[in-house]
Amino acid sequence: MNNDIRMAFAHPSERAEASATQPCDRISLRDYTVEVEIGAFQQERGHLQRVRFNVVVEVKPQTGEIDDDVDRILSYDRITEAIDGELGAERINLLETLAARVAERILREPQALRVFVRIEKLDRGPFSLGVEIVRGKGEVARSGQDHVAVPHPRVLFLTNEAIMSNRLGVWLDELAADEAPLIIAVGAADVSAPQSSAALAQRRIDLLAIEQNAWVLAGRDKRCVVVGTRTELDWAMKHNQICVWAPSKIVLDAVESPSADPRDALQLVSWFAEHYEAAELLVVGADAPTSAVKVRAVPVDAGQLL
Repeated sequence: MNNDIRMAFAHPSERAEASATQPCDRISLRDYTVEVEIGAFQQERGHLQRVRFNVVVEVKPQTGEIDDDVDRILSYDRITEAIDGELGAERINLLETLAARVAERILREPQALRVFVRIEKLDRGPFSLGVEIVRGKGEVARSGQDHVAVPHPRVLFLTNEAIMSNRLGVWLDELAADEAPLIIAVGAADVSAPQSSAALAQRRIDLLAIEQNAWVLAGRDKRCVVVGTRTELDWAMKHNQICVWAPSKIVLDAVESPSADPRDALQLVSWFAEHYEAAELLVVGADAPTSAVKVRAVPVDAGQLL
């Protein structure tokens, strides 16, 4: 095995040393293994698998006495907290995504200069599958990552009667003029969805039925844009776009999946409002659901919503 191939499979600490351009200190986390649900394939959903992390962080050399003070160094706990924090934020499909997010968190630490992250799945066969990335201080910012705080939205739930109301445009005019970002949610249309004896299949069918109705609403007013990912929702709120929530991805990717059945649209939307730390859940045409956020119920014949 030539040196290039050997280094390709070497531990990140060896790769860090081989690629160093200036003297630096390093700390490492070896063989940190957790069980987590992860993966883009359907057979990976609903099952835990072992994932192993090896991380090396190049840090600024200490210029003075450490004095045995943990506050003066980059603690190993900050590395494991970065991993656990990203695993707990949402269900992730790709190891590449997880590695990039872990590296980004670590590089926020003032002592960190460069980080090597290797992640491997251990249970996909008689081998390990993994990725390794290298990121330096400042590279994440240049790639366009934005950490501006997202404002707390107003979530608007519309019944089917409200979707078809001739007041819809007036309501949207009123809500669009308000400072709070607006996310609209709906339930399924008043038609029977296909039925399956498999619970997971039926859950997907019911979520897709909601998304079909979201497109019905979008067809009623061109300002409404159907979105289904956290990234799209964050962008839409920052740019004052009215979006309609397509729930499949966020619900299925949630670390703690909502207990609400998709057929109980109001409780599902209540979970979403809590999950997104909404300032208010405004319900038009139905009774207010139980929720940890502020809820107001408004009749369909209301002239104004605010």
